[in-house]
Amino acid sequence: MQDTAQRLLIIDDDEMFCHVLDRAMTRRGYEVLVAHDAEQALSLAGRHSPQLATLDLKLEHDSGLKLLPDLLEVVPECRVVVLTGYSSIATAVEAIKLGAVNYLCKPADADEVIAALFKQEGDPDIEVAEHPPSINRITWEHIQKVLQEHDGNISATARALGMHRRTLQRKLQKRPVRR
Repeated sequence: MQDTAQRLLIIDDDEMFCHVLDRAMTRRGYEVLVAHDAEQALSLAGRHSPQLATLDLKLEHDSGLKLLPDLLEVVPECRVVVLTGYSSIATAVEAIKLGAVNYLCKPADADEVIAALFKQEGDPDIEVAEHPPSINRITWEHIQKVLQEHDGNISATARALGMHRRTLQRKLQKRPVRR
């Protein structure tokens, strides 16, 4: 499935996650590069032209969604999988529209990452949840959608949602609600 010479760029601000994924992917024959922010990622991509990349959705000072088009401009043939602990339908849709080949929720192991990087087609047999998402999850999804519509601007999103900016900031600092 993969050529042992393939370069994988891991873009994530979580150093421990990078270390673990780096070791796992190196053992599987990949040449691994690691970046912790957008500037470093674009620099490495420009110098090394990776064929594959994992991109964290929420970097410390950057948005993975904002970095994605720039990354693909530098290396247009790169297959990018967006990884996140803050998954939402809105960000998944936008990631795919912006050129990602797949979107995975953390935690994801090396085998799941490899499968996502090379998956070519959708799966019509994927399991559909038996129960609708909770009201808290629907609220989380809606906040993420409105935040995306306002390019990550907290103040504009708070106004659009009719809530105080600090209330929205507190909600965004929490982990996403499970289904």
